[in-house]
Amino acid sequence: MRLRRVLGRYPTGVVVIAAMSDGEPHGFTVNSFTSVSLDPPIVGFCAAHTSTTWPRIRDAGAFTISVLGVGQADVCRSFSAKGSDRFAGVEWSAPDGGHPAIGGALAWLDCVMSVCHVVGDHELILASVVAMTTNEVDDDPLVFHGGRLGRMCAESLAAAPAGRGCHPGW
Repeated sequence: MRLRRVLGRYPTGVVVIAAMSDGEPHGFTVNSFTSVSLDPPIVGFCAAHTSTTWPRIRDAGAFTISVLGVGQADVCRSFSAKGSDRFAGVEWSAPDGGHPAIGGALAWLDCVMSVCHVVGDHELILASVVAMTTNEVDDDPLVFHGGRLGRMCAESLAAAPAGRGCHPGW
């Protein structure tokens, strides 16, 4: 698909969205995660209509978002696999919100779903952040780019000429 190829040129971070539903943990990998508002804190992501996990999380109405680091590529793959116990062998805990947070993640956000819109072949979800934390994990963020998992590290930014920023025209 041409759009997939074009958008594959744009790197994205990788998160796991997880919730407790019927006493069981459910989660899936998302790379469409974004910040929407800082005040009040709101984040967004998209979930495919074909997802069998998203309906369980949507019905829970709340969830935890775990921001994955490069060392968690196997976690990303596990939570992307269909028909498997995605939590098998994965360290996790339930912070104050009661939903699964992936151990070793760079950060966690406990969220409550605010809005869910059907848009094309996905649902667009906006969620209010009710609690968050960064973890003292020495790792770069996990990045999805060109159909592959990889890293984007601060050292690569240091290679830019002095006094130049990321804004076009600088």
